[in-house]
Amino acid sequence: MNLGTSEEESAQEIHIPADINWEMLDKSKFFVLGAALFSGVSGALYPAVLMKTRQQVCHSHGSCIKGAFTLVGHEGLKGLYRGFGTSLMGTIPARALYMTALEVTKSNVGSAAVGLGFTEAKASAAANAVGGLTAAMAAQLVWTPVDVVSQRLMVQGSSGLVNSSRCCNYVNGFDAFRKIVRADGVKGLYRGFGISILTYAPSNAVWWASYSVAQSMVWGGIGCYVCKKDQENGNTVKPDSKTVMAVQGVSAAIAGSVSALITMPLDTIKTRLQVLDGEDSNNSNGKRGPSIGQTVRNLVREGGWTACYRGLGPRCASMSMSATTMITTYEFLKRLSAKNHDGFYSKS
Repeated sequence: MNLGTSEEESAQEIHIPADINWEMLDKSKFFVLGAALFSGVSGALYPAVLMKTRQQVCHSHGSCIKGAFTLVGHEGLKGLYRGFGTSLMGTIPARALYMTALEVTKSNVGSAAVGLGFTEAKASAAANAVGGLTAAMAAQLVWTPVDVVSQRLMVQGSSGLVNSSRCCNYVNGFDAFRKIVRADGVKGLYRGFGISILTYAPSNAVWWASYSVAQSMVWGGIGCYVCKKDQENGNTVKPDSKTVMAVQGVSAAIAGSVSALITMPLDTIKTRLQVLDGEDSNNSNGKRGPSIGQTVRNLVREGGWTACYRGLGPRCASMSMSATTMITTYEFLKRLSAKNHDGFYSKS
């Protein structure tokens, strides 16, 4: 990462890993290894996503942990992975599209920003923000249908489910896909697409920008610590892989928590539109499901404005864990996929 620190005036120099841009990657290795690595990460984090989704669409205000134990008690561990096959099948192409859009945009925007006279740190933050925004918008073309189907499977059988009398029973992902298309057409698979863009596009922009800034701050803090500890000599410090990974993980967790807090209400509304209100179109009177405004009013009527933050705990935990594991996996993937492993360190 080409991240500047506030210790430029010091004799102590810290060399940290340089960023690996799109041109430096072996694309075939990048996508094949990426599919394998991120499938494993998705599997590890899926239970937290499932519990967050169930909390968002239920009347009950019980503990997420208690709900998870209850679910496991009734269905076994497989209950925590309901809909995972469908999610994984769609996540692989969506993730490939996301990573491509992210890296291409970051590379182009970063170069353009430096050419316009931005400092390296500002150019990095801008490139990360625009890259995250673009990647999220592109990936939602695949992710929204996957979300609609997998989330319906996640909440199936939940006690206290809002509008449970109108919910369909699905045998598996293919059955859910067939019933949704038969009831609402292809547009049913894109229910909540607009609110998904409004949720994930700014969320990703905030996350990637926050991640870049957090890394600069953390590396700066490390620079201060090293310089104070070793002021008597001017040696160059080259962090080992464990230090680099720790900095990336801490920065990602900070960015994940900030992003989760800011976009939580939008995520709750999106989930309800995709999971619950879509069932209204199955009514005999053919009425369309509630709008975003009606969904917000229903939430506020159920529990006040705090209802928009149902599932905040598991979402923050999920996004922080996801951010930490995803970014360390992603940076590791980029280094494995690099065409040339030389020159990966730059002076900070």
